[in-house]
Amino acid sequence: MKTTAPATRASDRGHDDPPDIATMRETVAILLEPDASPGVLPPSGTELETLTATLRGHIEVLIPEVQKAAGKLKKTTVTRQEALSCAWEARSRLHADPNSGYGGTLGHARRLARSLNALCNYVERLGGERS
Repeated sequence: MKTTAPATRASDRGHDDPPDIATMRETVAILLEPDASPGVLPPSGTELETLTATLRGHIEVLIPEVQKAAGKLKKTTVTRQEALSCAWEARSRLHADPNSGYGGTLGHARRLARSLNALCNYVERLGGERS
């Protein structure tokens, strides 16, 4: 069972330290890859709580990174609007509570994982710093 270290906020990392995209993607894989492999059970209980908290921390780190990178683009570009929309959606998912009608805590964690994955994609696509 693989877990990752919780993310650190930009102020804790230091301004010169880029976010660890590889670790963030590993966290995403824990939640999303069991769907691709029959017979692999998704995390539950304490592990799911830890992963959810880790996802939240990673998202909190990447939202400002994506917004900063998108802010360097012309206001009329589609990529800028997509990146800012991605950041907005990720932020709204941070404020959402798990809902039994949408997969409960596991469904919520997977939505956070998909948002984190999208933010990682934008950091890479927009030339943001990466590990």
